[in-house]
Amino acid sequence: MKNKKKSDTRFAFFGTSRIAVGILDELEKTGLTPTLVVATPDAPKGRGMKLAAPPTKVWAVSRDIPTFQPTKLDSESISQLEARSSQLFVVVDYGKILPKAVLDIPERGCLNVHFSLLPRYRGASPIRSAILNDDKNIGTSIILLVEALDAGPIVAQKPVTPRTWPTKASELENLLIEESGRLLAQILPEWVAGAIEAREQNHDIATYCEKIEKEDGLLDLSANAYQNLLKVRAYEGWPGTYTFFERNGKKLRVQILDVHLEGDALIIDRIKPEGKKEMDYDEFLRSGAKPLNI
Repeated sequence: MKNKKKSDTRFAFFGTSRIAVGILDELEKTGLTPTLVVATPDAPKGRGMKLAAPPTKVWAVSRDIPTFQPTKLDSESISQLEARSSQLFVVVDYGKILPKAVLDIPERGCLNVHFSLLPRYRGASPIRSAILNDDKNIGTSIILLVEALDAGPIVAQKPVTPRTWPTKASELENLLIEESGRLLAQILPEWVAGAIEAREQNHDIATYCEKIEKEDGLLDLSANAYQNLLKVRAYEGWPGTYTFFERNGKKLRVQILDVHLEGDALIIDRIKPEGKKEMDYDEFLRSGAKPLNI
């Protein structure tokens, strides 16, 4: 079957975050731009709590691409989406679960990007889970969305190898955004043309990400150094890693921002005491602070 030209591919893009913008940028490089961007509503942000547009809306408005920000995906929203006559929907970090009534709208279904080699690491935190588990079997999957979480048939997959290991969560995320966008750009016209057949996942070997809580970032400095290194890398940004110090009889909560290994020892490089600016660890120790769990 002859593939459609990229410019002929009519798709709506459901996405909200910086991650979604990264995928849009990769698609745009190959001439693929959505006819509609669907994002979550503007939300209060910053100290002034002023309403701010989500990153994908900013991206779309700058390119004169129509945007749609439904509060609920109800019957009225569904009618508006049906009126767009999209061949398919692409969903990347949208922030809402699409009901079956929405999944059924486009003729070629809804494609979703997931940052793991499914059925490994279904769920919301595949990047952090892979680093935390010291799992180098990393990659990206494009699946056909179904109602069950990350369980849809696989349309395409690509293994990804970080330059260093263990890598920081932000570095792996950026790499996966780039590689996922390229893969999506490659297969999207072929999928619309019917030239790719999706294959069912092996549900018997599926694994799932554990929900990450803020408290999970507590670091025991007396624990295995390599496991602590993985934890700092995996939890970079959010929830972050932290431990407690004592100075002049006062207990201090301190974020651990960067570390490295020297032999079997974990060396702390940068920290941020609660309510203070980040600093070198050596400078912090010179202030008389001592860790509580070594």
